[in-house]
Amino acid sequence: MSFDLPVTAAKSGKTDAILDWLQMISGVALIIFVFMHMTLVSSVLVNPEIMDAIAHKYEANYMAQVGGPLLFLVFLFHFYVAARKIPFRLEGQKTIWAHAKMLNHRDTWLWIVQVTSAMIILIMGSIHMWTVLSELPITAARSAARMQSGPWVYFYLILAPLVVLHVVAGFYRIAVKWGVAKDYSRDKLNKIAIGLGAFFLVLGLATIVRYMTLGV
Repeated sequence: MSFDLPVTAAKSGKTDAILDWLQMISGVALIIFVFMHMTLVSSVLVNPEIMDAIAHKYEANYMAQVGGPLLFLVFLFHFYVAARKIPFRLEGQKTIWAHAKMLNHRDTWLWIVQVTSAMIILIMGSIHMWTVLSELPITAARSAARMQSGPWVYFYLILAPLVVLHVVAGFYRIAVKWGVAKDYSRDKLNKIAIGLGAFFLVLGLATIVRYMTLGV
């Protein structure tokens, strides 16, 4: 009996380590996807026909039909493994908030930003993926028509900045947590993260404006 607790603790620690690795790997995959997705969608800024050609190529190779559902599973899995560290009870949330105010540390606030944005992205991102994948083929005209109808423009004006904020914060925190950025290079990493965030935020907003002004 005296050996049960150490063995259990060792197994628990090993499980947590594996889940941390899976969280990091799925997070990196989603960060790469978001940056690629926003870049490809922004091709509408150059010419809607270029976006249509890119979308057609992906659909012709079944990357949208197969890759879309797989991406959604990675999206849900990442939330699942990350959620084990999120306090869902009010008492835990109050404790985390009190500690964040007491510490007043950038990385602590970034974690809270990620948690808060993740809850919203889980719902809005699911709606976005379902809507797009259930209305294939993807075309610039169809995307513009959706953007120009109902409250969709407000939907994306909320979703796009939240996604950029979440993935850039994730990029920074992964680099710090896994030792890619040492203490002496955190300021440099912070500038890179802010630059990436500003670039993709402007790119996303410009793409939304283009859709709103595109004739359908």
